[in-house]
Amino acid sequence: MEKISSHKLAKILGCPTPFADLEIDNISTDSRKISPNTVFIALKGERFDGHDFVPKVIADGCPFVVVDHLIAGVSAEKQLVVKDTLKAYGKIGAYNRSLFKGKVIGLTGSAGKTTTKEEIAFLLSGFAKTYATSGNHNNFVGVPQSLCEMDMSAEYAVIEMGMSAKGEISYLTDLVKPDIAVITNVYPMHIEFFPSFEAIAYAKAEIFEGLSKSGIAIINQDTNFAEILEKQAHLTTNNVIMFGKNKHPQAKFTTQEEGEQYLYNAWCALSVVQSLGLDISKAAERIKDFGALAGRGKHYELSLANGAKYTLIDDSYSGQPDSMIMALQNLDKSSVNGRKVAVLGKMAELGSTSKSRHEEIGKVIADSSIDVVVGVCAEMQDMLAQLPKNKKQYYFANKEGVSEFLLNKLLQNNDTVLIKGARYSSQMYQVAEELIKQGTKQ
Repeated sequence: MEKISSHKLAKILGCPTPFADLEIDNISTDSRKISPNTVFIALKGERFDGHDFVPKVIADGCPFVVVDHLIAGVSAEKQLVVKDTLKAYGKIGAYNRSLFKGKVIGLTGSAGKTTTKEEIAFLLSGFAKTYATSGNHNNFVGVPQSLCEMDMSAEYAVIEMGMSAKGEISYLTDLVKPDIAVITNVYPMHIEFFPSFEAIAYAKAEIFEGLSKSGIAIINQDTNFAEILEKQAHLTTNNVIMFGKNKHPQAKFTTQEEGEQYLYNAWCALSVVQSLGLDISKAAERIKDFGALAGRGKHYELSLANGAKYTLIDDSYSGQPDSMIMALQNLDKSSVNGRKVAVLGKMAELGSTSKSRHEEIGKVIADSSIDVVVGVCAEMQDMLAQLPKNKKQYYFANKEGVSEFLLNKLLQNNDTVLIKGARYSSQMYQVAEELIKQGTKQ
């Protein structure tokens, strides 16, 4: 981040001027990462309260802390008291972003945000130094962190924003203030928190509120409610770019993975490149070197203890219904020598649509060339119930024992295995991790 004086920091947060005016070059929410020039922000989480660590960070040399109440036993001169420490973190991130001289690309969407963000950053890095959100740090904590950690010498910054409720993107985009705002797609993610599917589109479109009149909106024209997204974008800017099957940058490229979503990711990234006036052909040439991310469709060639070889498609980061359907369709269409195996965990936050969406997954598999299906978690019984008898099927109440079953009883030479499911609800990522761990030992 850009260096800032403690007096300036207090002004940004609306606090009284601190006793000492020191230079600050880092903001941290982690009590283990403290230096003499680091300000610690005490955030409250589900399992911790950063205020409990204030005495320790002060003892470790932290010059100031941001808290929502004075901590006993700590000099009041070292405490900047605010009403809401999370909002304070956002204010600091927004201030640092305001000092950034390059172009900021803000991105949201229901699925594939992180992969698309990484692909945009990968292509832009071929032209100039580019900074991007680390991992999927896209929430009320992650976005301020991304803004505070920006490489101020970069020419481009790609910031990912996520949401699960109305108003969240509105808040985040006010911090990010993107020069280019991107929506990759709209699916019924977190539908249990919205009155309708359409409401999700309006919530995603809040990203355009952060644009200036000269800003650029980039929208997937083939996604659900694209017309709503376009209408909302035009409320802020006339510079609206649509991409999709029938309208996308005219440049030849090759993706490492097969599947429609990889084409959309590439079209989206190339649209950003084109909107910046950069060489589209040069960017398209780089796409062949961009591969799927861990947990988001990455392929692994692994071995079993008996020497048999198999392919793992680790798509275990998310279990959103539409992305699960796409992953299954990709497996169905793939040309492989052995069996096609789908290991699927439950899908979460679907509200009253949960049963029908799980049944829908089963119907997709029923009409596919997938040979073996493993369902994990109670909801997946609705999926398995849709399968014909000629498809081998297995059920586990939770992820316990799944990896052992796959490695020691189910998998055979030349199998291709897809693992997918809601990350925290089904914990299928732990199954994938175990297969990768064991499969690389052989």
